[in-house]
Amino acid sequence: MAKRLTIFYAADIHGSERVFRKFLKAAPFYGANAVIFGGDITGKRLVPIIERSPGGWHAELFDKPYDVESGAALDELERRIRANGFYPYRTTTDEVAQMTADPAYLADAFARVMTETAEQWVTLADERLGAAGVPALMMPGNDDEPAVKRILAQGSWIVEAEDRIVDLEGYQVASYGYSTTTPWHSPREVTEAGMAAALDKLLEGLDSSRPAIFNLHDPPRASGLDLALKLTPDLRVVTAGGEAVREPVGSRAVRQAIERVQPILSLHGHIHESRAAATIGRTLCVNPGSAYGEGALQGVLVTLEGGRVKGHQFVSG
Repeated sequence: MAKRLTIFYAADIHGSERVFRKFLKAAPFYGANAVIFGGDITGKRLVPIIERSPGGWHAELFDKPYDVESGAALDELERRIRANGFYPYRTTTDEVAQMTADPAYLADAFARVMTETAEQWVTLADERLGAAGVPALMMPGNDDEPAVKRILAQGSWIVEAEDRIVDLEGYQVASYGYSTTTPWHSPREVTEAGMAAALDKLLEGLDSSRPAIFNLHDPPRASGLDLALKLTPDLRVVTAGGEAVREPVGSRAVRQAIERVQPILSLHGHIHESRAAATIGRTLCVNPGSAYGEGALQGVLVTLEGGRVKGHQFVSG
């Protein structure tokens, strides 16, 4: 019999160390028994911190120049960069020129720093969540490099849950972190046909006699969880009547899987600005959205009891 369980779910922190540390504290803070992270954990770019003189460093963050000395000021600058979801990278003028001239060199530097940071985060998550005894399921999202799945799997306490069924206190959790095609050609995308095939294979492993939870990064199409700005082919925002136009961009295959299987709960992310809840048949679907750029952890608390959803609450802090 599935127990009473309160889950804290969040996604899309995109490398913000400030938000990640909040996620690790969320279960005791909100009174949750378990946490699930729904993908897009890593940052997207390096911020060069250039040594222009011995002990003198220069960087630009959001087009604002920073000139600091080694020591506390440099440490604070790096902390600020990490808090905003970027990776600080101490370098030289010559190396910056090499990065500009050689995209492969830049990609290698990014991969190295991203990997080191993700490994540190996994260690921290193991320590904090393990000490608290909080079950934790995590997976990569569409913006995470393929290596992130392997890094998460190195955890000794956290469970890398993607593309399998994981038992969580009597509930079956089915997870998949890829998205369907986006305008940005992110590292982990599939076509609608690819999504349907992957979900069909994954969901074959469910036991129909036990309650199921979906943890799918991509939200269901036309659910209210998937409203994003409509873009032109050259990525400009479409407007009408002086206002930005929004359109549904979620996955049809995800929606069809929810309609067919009818899990008790379906957890989603991906579309940061579409914080919402909806019901598809008997299934509660939620997307807590993301405000990682503001340093805020957006999540949702869902309480389950007797194989059913008893209630949910969006939280932010």
